[in-house]
Amino acid sequence: MAWRRLRGSLLRLTRRRAPAILVGLALLIPSAVVEFSGRFDAWWVNGLSLVGGATGVALIWVGLTGQSPDWIEPVPMEKDE
Repeated sequence: MAWRRLRGSLLRLTRRRAPAILVGLALLIPSAVVEFSGRFDAWWVNGLSLVGGATGVALIWVGLTGQSPDWIEPVPMEKDE
């Protein structure tokens, strides 16, 4: 049940551009510090920072470009008479 709530809140976050960019930066900056500092040797810390960084980049991208529609209605071709 908790995973469904987390997923729902993440999907609602993508609808709002400014908070999506801010949360994306909040995820990206610490993960970049972890990846480029070289202080952490545990494998799970590097993995967690990669997941957080990728999520941050995705949120920034959605915040900048907006969501794309799920379906684009095809335009009917006009008949030449």
